[in-house]
Amino acid sequence: MNRFTGYYLAPMAELSHRALRELIEGFFAVPPSPSAGPGTVNDGERYRPVYYTEMISAPGLLARGPFEKWYLDSGPCAQRLVYQLVGADGDQLAAAAALLDRRDCLGIDINMGCAAPAITRTGAGIRWMENQDRAGRLIRTLRRITTKRLSVKIRLGPKINGGRDRNPRRFPAEEAGTPAVNGPGELPLWEPLLRFCRRLEEEGADLIALHPRTGEEKFKRRARWDYVERLRGELRIPVAGNGDIASAEEMARKAAAGPVMAGRLAVRRPWVFAQAAGLAEPPGPGPEGFRVEPPGDGAFESPPFTGGADPREETALRFLELLARHQPPEFHLSRARRFFHYYCDNFTWAEFLRNQLNREETLAGMGRIISGHCRSVEGPGPGLPVPPAAAMDGGEGL
Repeated sequence: MNRFTGYYLAPMAELSHRALRELIEGFFAVPPSPSAGPGTVNDGERYRPVYYTEMISAPGLLARGPFEKWYLDSGPCAQRLVYQLVGADGDQLAAAAALLDRRDCLGIDINMGCAAPAITRTGAGIRWMENQDRAGRLIRTLRRITTKRLSVKIRLGPKINGGRDRNPRRFPAEEAGTPAVNGPGELPLWEPLLRFCRRLEEEGADLIALHPRTGEEKFKRRARWDYVERLRGELRIPVAGNGDIASAEEMARKAAAGPVMAGRLAVRRPWVFAQAAGLAEPPGPGPEGFRVEPPGDGAFESPPFTGGADPREETALRFLELLARHQPPEFHLSRARRFFHYYCDNFTWAEFLRNQLNREETLAGMGRIISGHCRSVEGPGPGLPVPPAAAMDGGEGL
């Protein structure tokens, strides 16, 4: 029995935009079906990820800010797109959800997990987890408004054990990755988490995405997947797990039990979803001379291309091309630097390369730096031409 339950791209500020989504889609061997309608996934797309957008400010959307159209871009696959909303005011979130409900998309997600100070000081993000009744009323309202799939992204809670236990090393079984769900105190956040999630389910949420860290922890300790596993056993709706996925093999293994959401890994290795799909069904030939490789030694450490160019270089240049095409010039440098913060880990002397790219002020210049690095540091070899500077900086000529 095939128990595959789905891959998801996590909502990430300055990262989960159309350029990254299109880059990821390009690694799949079978083109998506043009006949697939909004909200449907056909057999040829069953292993392709569901894409969450970067978070969209509800008040910003309602104010029709000058950049909102870029956040609302549903390409390249509206039928697998989930818009994520963030905000502190329930009425604004409801009004924004009503606007999104009219668009072609798979679903709408409410951010109740972001712990960034700029978000929490407004009362948004993980602050919603401080009041179960308030959060439940919001989901009840949204369920009446939208016909789309309604999901909520959360963490374990705002603080460790209500703020009384700030020592992440107190639970060694969890730290080691060993399930620790039976003994007293081994899952100190379990009861409030379960009550909160059951309330969301009762009010009409269709899916919960859990990042199993608290708001205080940020990324300071390992994600505790035993919470994800236990929550799946208690709820009727799907629970997607998110955090510390290290490889395509781990992604495919975890997906056998429930939906898996990848964030930083998908930026560092944009081909990871396609490679995980290669574990779920036999790989096939792909467009432009590349294919998803079957598992094997080292098969999940590099892009699945079979051309003459360095595939890492080709992927980086492709990203820059898509960024210029699908994002406004005001976003180019921040989005490129954010992407390369992770993607440079694929190269020798990653920090040196990252610093060079951070000092560059144009996308064309970044392309030249990447190509030069591949020639001088990674070794000689044929490569792709860098798109002309005018096209790279203009955005519409590519």
